[in-house]
Amino acid sequence: MELAKRVQSLTPSSTLAITAKAKALKAEGHDVIGLGAGEPDFNTPEYILDAAKRAMDEGLTKYTPAGGIPELKNAIVTKLNRDQELTYTNEQIIVTTGAKHALFTLFQVLLNKDDEVIVPAPYWVSYPEQIKLAEGKPVIVQAEEANRFKVTPEQLESAITEKTKAVIINSPSNPTGMMYSKEELAAIGEVCEKHDLLIISDEIYEKLIYTDEPHVSIAQLSDRLYDRTVIINGVSKSHSMTGWRIGFAAGHKDIIKAMSNMASHSTSNPTSIAQYAALAAYTGDEKAVEEMRKAFSERLDALHGWLTSIPGVECEKPSGAFYLFPNVMNTAKACGFEDVDSWVKALLDEEKVALVPGSGFGSPENVRLSYATSLEQLEEAASRIKQFVLKYQS
Repeated sequence: MELAKRVQSLTPSSTLAITAKAKALKAEGHDVIGLGAGEPDFNTPEYILDAAKRAMDEGLTKYTPAGGIPELKNAIVTKLNRDQELTYTNEQIIVTTGAKHALFTLFQVLLNKDDEVIVPAPYWVSYPEQIKLAEGKPVIVQAEEANRFKVTPEQLESAITEKTKAVIINSPSNPTGMMYSKEELAAIGEVCEKHDLLIISDEIYEKLIYTDEPHVSIAQLSDRLYDRTVIINGVSKSHSMTGWRIGFAAGHKDIIKAMSNMASHSTSNPTSIAQYAALAAYTGDEKAVEEMRKAFSERLDALHGWLTSIPGVECEKPSGAFYLFPNVMNTAKACGFEDVDSWVKALLDEEKVALVPGSGFGSPENVRLSYATSLEQLEEAASRIKQFVLKYQS
């Protein structure tokens, strides 16, 4: 039986693929260090676990409204006002089965066949694939490493056509960890206003920032930008709740209503217990979040130093998230490999260190390393990478 064309063109997630291979090698008894996973290594905080247990004990295990329970919507409204000074109503919020499904549903309700969405590269691997599933066209704009992987207004404007409907801004970014400043966002916003584009602002890493520069949502900058922005966020990264699958979208009520209608025919509702856990996450204190952020900051400083001591490795120090995205092309070539992908494969085979090739993010000269693991593991991984490089270059 022939499968639908929409899935025949899909590219498998490189992050999930490398994680699966690393787990398979571990299961065979190999001492594998996996730096591919995009999730915190901390457990979900205890007070959130307790809230989920209470929800089960109280029988809160039934269907909920497709767009999420009102209490959680209220908490998200409060969170957006507290953190970004943004004012929303419940009608402007949808709770989804993870931030990934918020994006998927948004593209489904937004795009008609051949509508274009501008995707700055390096990009999160699922953006182009989700756009294609909605019969849209991802238009990739390559952000320069010299500009800290951030797209410029000039680049953005040069990619706009009569079919352009939206642009994605991911700040802090997966895979680079780079973050747009208020001034940079304002300049991008001007272009979007000029050409009447929707802005999809993926802010899933907003709590994991390691500089004095605060996170800014483009929706904060003016009423006009607020009206044309859909914010995507969730508890997966901020509260180490990746498996709970709770995200949200905030935006114009007509868009949110359409997303809720679609959810009613697809997922029905996000898991009820997970919604009550997320409610606790957004209404509890953020001590655990700050402790996790501090641990990531310490790991970032250490791993960045270890990596940049390896011959040929060039690495901008990021502002947020929990990834490093070094350029290893010179290193790979000096080791005798044709490209970075083959260098990554050999590293996993020989030294049992799993990295994600940058090709999956639209940047084939780079690799993504997640520092969501212990300092001891990171130091050992860096040591193995250096040993691997020196062996091939000697």
